[in-house]
Amino acid sequence: MNDFAVFFLHGLAYAGLLFLVSAGLTLVFGMMNVLNFAHAAMYMLGAYFSYSIMMHFTGQFWLSLMLCPLILFVIGALIERFLLRRVHKFGHVQELLLTFGLAYIITEIVKWYWGNYPLAVNIGGMLGSTIQIIGITYPVYRIFIFLCAVFVGTLMALILYKTRLGIILRAAVNDSEMANTLGVNVPLVFMGVFAFGAALSGFAGVIAGPLLSTFPGMAHEILIDAFVVIVVGGFGSLGGAVVAALLIGQLQSFGVLLFPKLSVALVYLLMAAVLIIKPSGLFGEES
Repeated sequence: MNDFAVFFLHGLAYAGLLFLVSAGLTLVFGMMNVLNFAHAAMYMLGAYFSYSIMMHFTGQFWLSLMLCPLILFVIGALIERFLLRRVHKFGHVQELLLTFGLAYIITEIVKWYWGNYPLAVNIGGMLGSTIQIIGITYPVYRIFIFLCAVFVGTLMALILYKTRLGIILRAAVNDSEMANTLGVNVPLVFMGVFAFGAALSGFAGVIAGPLLSTFPGMAHEILIDAFVVIVVGGFGSLGGAVVAALLIGQLQSFGVLLFPKLSVALVYLLMAAVLIIKPSGLFGEES
């Protein structure tokens, strides 16, 4: 039972990280209909910025948790304004090529500036300690990751469905011409959505740094699982991303315990099963 509890908590922690990464990806696709392949590269940038802030400047994890999303927000806004907006009218292929190219450019910049070797981020204090929970000793930081995901998911749901800003966002998506006629600056809304998605990826990168080693390949590792989350949950569905992240987190955790030789394939088997039964994903809208 102790082993079961440990692997269950491991699954929750990884599900929290997966949701934090895929939430911004889901938001950008759901609001702008843009599949951003550079999203994981921005997540990696968040991890590296956090490493520099913590190891070479302030040494404060909480400060990096506030600053890095702001930096990625600005970078995301600049990408949307000066790059993505110029190709958006030409269709999805050009968007995919642009974001795919950006991902490789960011990766090469990271290798050039920070090197090609793993960088460890150590956090002390309460987050670096352990806690007794359900009869086992467990790292506080893994619980913190899951709580961060709960907080971000709740905040996003409240903003999108309970505030005037959320109404404006959904109006701009559903009928951009009508929203523009009513005085809504639709290009500014889309820039804000893309920038917020980038900020979420940066936030996830900061969270991931102390849990995983910070290295250039971390973007590619998380990108596959993040895309599986949005495919299984349904493109553009925030609730679907929550459920899919929980499913994949537990599947990854218990797969290593129960089926070590098939643990990698289990996620793809789940995706294949969902697509066969419901091609739009668990919570996706039928086209």
